[in-house]
Amino acid sequence: MVAATPVSPASIFVASQGASQLARIDTGTNTVTATTQVQTGPAAVAADARGRLYLSHPDASAITIVEGETARVLKRLTYKGQAFGIAADPLGRFVYVGDWTTGRVSRLSAETGAVEGVVAVGKDPANLVLDRAGRIWVADRESHQVSVIDAARMERVATIAAGEAPFALCLSPSQNRLYVANVRSNDLTVIDTAALKVVATVPVGAMPYGVATSADGARILVSNQHAGTVTILDANSLTLTDTITVGRYPEGIVVADARAYVANWFSDDVSVIDLATLRETGRIKVGAGPRNLGIGQTGEAGR
Repeated sequence: MVAATPVSPASIFVASQGASQLARIDTGTNTVTATTQVQTGPAAVAADARGRLYLSHPDASAITIVEGETARVLKRLTYKGQAFGIAADPLGRFVYVGDWTTGRVSRLSAETGAVEGVVAVGKDPANLVLDRAGRIWVADRESHQVSVIDAARMERVATIAAGEAPFALCLSPSQNRLYVANVRSNDLTVIDTAALKVVATVPVGAMPYGVATSADGARILVSNQHAGTVTILDANSLTLTDTITVGRYPEGIVVADARAYVANWFSDDVSVIDLATLRETGRIKVGAGPRNLGIGQTGEAGR
């Protein structure tokens, strides 16, 4: 449930856990333009700069690599563990995988799946995000903290206390802040990424499972699973400005162009939010149990 700063042209990719499916949504028409059957229960999605998508499968001990432009499965990598959180090297050389059961993050070759480095983190590493400085940020859900890893050395360099059960992560466009959605304390931890310190804790809705920012970084969007809403925060003042009702059990959320897209786990659809009006403008049907979203480049921009 990791958000990326969008660059047009973009497509939204939806991982449906129940349907074992990846759907591609065209952001121009807001329609599903391709679906791909993948391995059992895809949990998390990451994208590289070449237009490839990486899906983790906790119950299949595997990683699937999909070409965004064709929606074709390129590879299935075996992973000896319960792969959950995932991040991709922009050049497509490596895949970083959080192991839900062993509390570690591994760096795999995207070509062969070989493990090239392992580092211990906290309990239940839920989601990962890789920044431009080469650091991996990890939400250690049951340790109630964020681990920071030097990706080149595969060494943990810091741990930062978060709220209760941190799950989703999102970097601001400038990457000076990390936003952490805490599922059980119903709040958002704001971390200064230079100082490696918490600068604020902000209440949101019931069971926040996803977080994203607007392209300009002025707004923070948090999906609240039990509330069935998206909370909108002003990024400067960290105050609540709007609450938008979406589908049932919203989880992953991403922003592309001037819209937000929200995966509604129990509604089997994706809500579309117009960021100019802050209104839900439609829902797009997808496969059963959509839980996570990614943004991928297609066409020449993604090659």
